[in-house]
Amino acid sequence: MGDVAGVMIAVDGGEVWAEERGDGDGPPLVLLHPGVGSSEIWEPVLGPLAERHRVIRYDVRGYGRSPAPTSSYRQDLDLAVVFDHFGVERAVLVGNSMGGSTAVAYTLDHPEQIAALGLLVPGVAGYPEPDPPELAAQVEPLALAGDLDGLADLGMTWWGRAGTPPDREAWRLLRAVLPGWFTSYAHEDQLPSCYERLGELSMPCSLLLGELDQPVVVKRNEVIASLIPGCRLVRESHCDHFPTLRVPEAVVELVEDLYRRAG
Repeated sequence: MGDVAGVMIAVDGGEVWAEERGDGDGPPLVLLHPGVGSSEIWEPVLGPLAERHRVIRYDVRGYGRSPAPTSSYRQDLDLAVVFDHFGVERAVLVGNSMGGSTAVAYTLDHPEQIAALGLLVPGVAGYPEPDPPELAAQVEPLALAGDLDGLADLGMTWWGRAGTPPDREAWRLLRAVLPGWFTSYAHEDQLPSCYERLGELSMPCSLLLGELDQPVVVKRNEVIASLIPGCRLVRESHCDHFPTLRVPEAVVELVEDLYRRAG
C-alpha cells in the first residue's frame, strides 16, 4: 500500500486505522470500504474527491492497516467512534458492499448526521433472501485447506466478472483482505435488521448497481433502491463488485450529485 499518513483510533476493545485528506466548505465525505478490499479500494477516486471535499476513510478491524479484532464489536458502533474522532457532525456517507450495509445501519440510527447517502453495490442487514448456498460450498474446502490464493481466484469468478484476466489489481486487493474474513468471523456482531426500515431514509440517496455483479446482488440492489424514497438508481453495464476500479468516473459523479442534491 505504500506509505500513507493516517492515525490509529481507539475503538471499544481495539483500534482502526483512518486517514483524512482534502478540504472543502461542505460536509465531509466519509467512505466505507467493501469486504472484497480494504480502504485502499478508494484510491482510484480519492484524488478527485479530495480536491473538492474533506475526505475520511478507514479500515475496519482486521482489514488493511487495522489490527485484527480480539473482542466483540459492531461495525456501525466503530463508525460512530470515527465520526467522533474527526469531529464530524454531518457528512455525506458512501459505502461499498459491506460498507453499504454499515452506512444504512448508521444512517437509520443517526439520520441527523447524514446529509446524503451513497450506496455502491450494497448489502443490507435483514434482507430476506440469503446468498446462494453454492458459494459457501465452494469456499469451505479452500478455507479448510488455508488456500487463500484459491479463495481469491474463486472470489474473482463471483465478484470480478468485469475485469480482463489476469485482473491482478482486483485480485491483489481481494487476496490482501482474506485473512480479515477469518479473524473477524468469531468477533463481529451482526448489524440490526435494516431491510424493513429502508422507507425511513429521507435524505438524498443514490445506489450504483453493477450489471455484471452476481444476479442475486443485482436483484438485491434493485429491491433496495425501490424501497428507499427518492433513491436514484445508477446502472453501470461494465461494472461488477469493484465499482471504484471499473467505473471510477461514475463513482465520482455519483458523489458530486449527492453534494448537489444535499445543497
